[in-house]
Amino acid sequence: MRAVLVDPEAPGGIRVSEVPAPAPSHGQVVVEVHHASLNRGDVNDVRSGRLPAEAVLGSDLAGVVVRSTRGGPEVGSRVVALAAGAFAQRVAVDVDALAIVPDPVDLAEAAALPVAGLAALQAIRAGMLEAPVKGARVLVTGASGGVGRFAVQLAAYGGAHVIAVTSSAGQAEELGADEVVTSIEEVDEPVDLVLDNVGGPGLVAAWERLAPGGSVQCIGWSSGEPATFPPYAMVATGRSLSSFVITGPVGTDLANLVRMVEQRSLRVEIGWRGPLTRVADAVQALRDRQFTGKAVLDVLSRKR
Repeated sequence: MRAVLVDPEAPGGIRVSEVPAPAPSHGQVVVEVHHASLNRGDVNDVRSGRLPAEAVLGSDLAGVVVRSTRGGPEVGSRVVALAAGAFAQRVAVDVDALAIVPDPVDLAEAAALPVAGLAALQAIRAGMLEAPVKGARVLVTGASGGVGRFAVQLAAYGGAHVIAVTSSAGQAEELGADEVVTSIEEVDEPVDLVLDNVGGPGLVAAWERLAPGGSVQCIGWSSGEPATFPPYAMVATGRSLSSFVITGPVGTDLANLVRMVEQRSLRVEIGWRGPLTRVADAVQALRDRQFTGKAVLDVLSRKR
């Protein structure tokens, strides 16, 4: 089958090649991948060497189950999943890492949900802990990116007062932001939760605006710049700064995200789309910030 492999010697560090079909382990199903979604983390995996040479890239996929297991969905079921090695024609997926996609939901849109949607959903949950989201002041940096767009919508859906940091004011307002700023320095009142996708000096500025008992969830670091905190900056009553990672099992959270898309409570923007063979173009477009929203790769051409 065809897949996208990490190849340090190839242009962009990746190549499309033929690999053996997956052999599922206990508790896994095999999904015929129709669409996969590219994340900035995938690009970082190639650059950093976190994934070894010849490893299959990717985490987000949507497609149809072609081989099931006890407790898994029926063969022919449309699913979305979070799985290592998603950029392939077939992928072995843990049963608790997928969700059924109802017919009204486009599989290409579903493919854009796992990493970005789960990160936004779980970061809000982790940052608020037992506190209600409703009425909280939530600051989202990088609000025009994949995670940021979902974070704005999910926080607004929960009843928060959302402040979006982005240059795309109109888009953020359409997604539910109550305030849109181009710089954190424009925020003049304390916030209860920061969902930070940018890092660097902006992270320092966000920390300075955090209310007592508030939380910063560090989701991404798209700026690539260091964050230098002044002395004693961390001496603050009950405030916390956490390095966020998605935790599993994620099946229930994925099902909730898909349900929101079906109910039109959550919008998916696909800013770049093309065949799997153009994955290098998608990576370059993401690095150059040529689009907002998500990049989706069409792995299988026929529609389901």
